[in-house]
Amino acid sequence: MKIDTKAVMELREKTGAGVMDCKRALAEAEGDLEKAVTWLHDKGIAAAAQRADRVASEGSVGSYIHAGGKLGV
Repeated sequence: MKIDTKAVMELREKTGAGVMDCKRALAEAEGDLEKAVTWLHDKGIAAAAQRADRVASEGSVGSYIHAGGKLGV
């Protein structure tokens, strides 16, 4: 079955999953958008994609420049 790119992009906007995951879901659901959403949720791909947008707000970044300026870490 040929999957339309518009359907893939619509599913991607709706779920936040990757393009290839959306294409695979539409192939499994035979082009039905609602079945593809259910398939993605069952596989956990949509939930993982939503977590990918989170920002790591804690942590530290440090730097060191050795005397003479020839070595930096």
